[in-house]
Amino acid sequence: MTLSIRSARPADAAALPAIERSAAALFRLDPALAWLADSDVPDATQHLQAIEQGKVWVAEQIDGQLAGFLRAVEIDRQLHVEELSVHQHFQGRGFGRKLLSGAIEYARRQQLQAVTLTTFRDLPWNAPFYQRMGFVLLREEDIDAHLIQALNDEVAHGLPGERRCAMRLSLD
Repeated sequence: MTLSIRSARPADAAALPAIERSAAALFRLDPALAWLADSDVPDATQHLQAIEQGKVWVAEQIDGQLAGFLRAVEIDRQLHVEELSVHQHFQGRGFGRKLLSGAIEYARRQQLQAVTLTTFRDLPWNAPFYQRMGFVLLREEDIDAHLIQALNDEVAHGLPGERRCAMRLSLD
């Protein structure tokens, strides 16, 4: 299957909520997190705003169908991954890895210091996936202010704090 990673275009915004909803269905595998599969996701307008800020990439098949996306923001010379979603139909084919590799390459070209994210420490498609990509779990004393804020926001949204973690891939 031929796939390309490219910067998202305004016309892509309408497809991104459905991809995120489909990807979230994976949470049904964990009864304590199943509610996330039915949670609200950003709408097309919110995705359009992120696309206009220039930090959204999509995985596109040769036929033009979008398989996934990665949304990030630059904070303190670091690229922070806010969301990585791959449609259920395309999961397990390396699309997430290709999206993440594209974001890492972008961060290197911009001479950023690191790529960061927050995720579940115990779900195989979360922290273990990122560790295979070179990310390390951060100890509490090593967590930057933006990551502390992200973790606190996630707990306020209802995510179990004891299962969340911050990770970093240093680019130095």
